[in-house]
Amino acid sequence: MRTPANVARHPIHPMLVPIPIGLWIFALICDLVWVFGSGGDAWRTVAFYNMVAGVIGALIAAIPGLIDLLSLPAGPRRTAIVHMSLNLTIVALYIVNIVLRYADPERYTLPISLSVIAVALLGASGWLGGKLVYELGVAVDTGTETTSVSTPAARRVNV
Repeated sequence: MRTPANVARHPIHPMLVPIPIGLWIFALICDLVWVFGSGGDAWRTVAFYNMVAGVIGALIAAIPGLIDLLSLPAGPRRTAIVHMSLNLTIVALYIVNIVLRYADPERYTLPISLSVIAVALLGASGWLGGKLVYELGVAVDTGTETTSVSTPAARRVNV
C-alpha cells in the first residue's frame, strides 16, 4: 500500500531513518572507545554531537512517518503506533542523555547506560518497521501502473 509521504513514489520516512540510526550507533561506539579504549575527550565530544544530530534527524524523519501513519488502516496502524511510541521513547532518552552530558560532562555511567538502552530499543523499533514493510506491505507500491524489470512484460520490452 502506497503511503502519502513520498517523492517520485519513493517513501520519504525509510529514506531518512538511517541517518539517526547511524548517528546514535556511532555515538555509542564513541562512548565505548572513550571508556574502554585509549581514546581522549574527543570521543566523548563526538558522541555528544552525534546524539544531538541524531535527535534532529529523528524528528525530521518523524514528520513523514506520522503522515504515513495517519493514512494506515487499523491493522498496520496498531503496529505503526507501537513503532512510533518506541521511537519517541528513544528520542526522549537521547534528550535526557544530552542534558545529563551537558550538565556534568565527567559523569558517564548513566548517560552510557541510557545509550545502550536506546540502541536496544532502536533494534526493536527497527524490527517493527521491517514488519510494517515486509509483512504488512506499508509503503510498498503494488500498483499495476508500472512494470518491474523481472515481469514477463518488461522482459519482452527489453528484448
